[in-house]
Amino acid sequence: MSGTAQMPGPIAGGLRASAVADLFERSHAADFALSEQEFARILGEIAAKSLPVGAAENDAVAFCRGLRLEDLVLARACAAGHERAWEIFLTRYRERLYDAARSITREDSSARELADSLYADLYGTETRDGRRASKLNYYAGRGSLEGWLRATLAQEYVNRYRRGKREVSLEEKTEAGVQFAAPDRPVEPASDPRLAQATDSVLAALAAEERFILASYHLDGRTLAEIARTLGVHESTVSRKLEKVVRAVRERIMDELLQRGMSRRQAEEALQTDVRDVAVDIRGRLAQKDAAGAFYRKGSD
Repeated sequence: MSGTAQMPGPIAGGLRASAVADLFERSHAADFALSEQEFARILGEIAAKSLPVGAAENDAVAFCRGLRLEDLVLARACAAGHERAWEIFLTRYRERLYDAARSITREDSSARELADSLYADLYGTETRDGRRASKLNYYAGRGSLEGWLRATLAQEYVNRYRRGKREVSLEEKTEAGVQFAAPDRPVEPASDPRLAQATDSVLAALAAEERFILASYHLDGRTLAEIARTLGVHESTVSRKLEKVVRAVRERIMDELLQRGMSRRQAEEALQTDVRDVAVDIRGRLAQKDAAGAFYRKGSD
């Protein structure tokens, strides 16, 4: 491990070497042979994606201190193929994920198959540019690793459900008397493109569990109880999280609009825009693969 003297000045994400050294020690990254430089790169990458451009160093440090650093280090060590990290990961999460899979599929063999397919993605059976592609590289430490894993498991179930639905042919649907809905009206851009830019930026920075809860409740119409069962938490916990993330999204969009040159009055007026008039693929952004997206089981229970 190199000393902090070899990393003078600001690094990616607005963090200085002294701050990185403190966070590095807190994370116990050295236990998994993760170098301080690699740790700094990971933090810088996450901070750069999550914080507004030009964020103060104090804000960047506070943000990184709020991350689940030990979970983050464990996930990235597993993604890198560290044997000891995988031993800890499997001991800690294997049975929990099987239990979560059973709560989703409600059948043991399907639950095992679902959980095992997730492990393959987490371990990285495919390679990209000569390196193993592990889904754990998408975990950013903004929520617990267990919560992220549950949301990712739910997304894998969603993907299977969608594939199954696509296998039903158009002819079969027509013969069954299915009435196809008219296509949604085309999205027309809002009068000010800054609203779309700000909205897209804020949604992209949401943690996996936040996206999952938003999409499940507001797009799929699932109840708090259903979401709670999927995530393995109490219904009141989901209610609090939903209220918190909705409030946070609005505040972050407001901040983004102000930073993009709008006055507060303009920003408040922009926030009254019908979401259908914002030129952003809201559903697609909330359901993007790396964040575990929305849980589309509506009508399948």
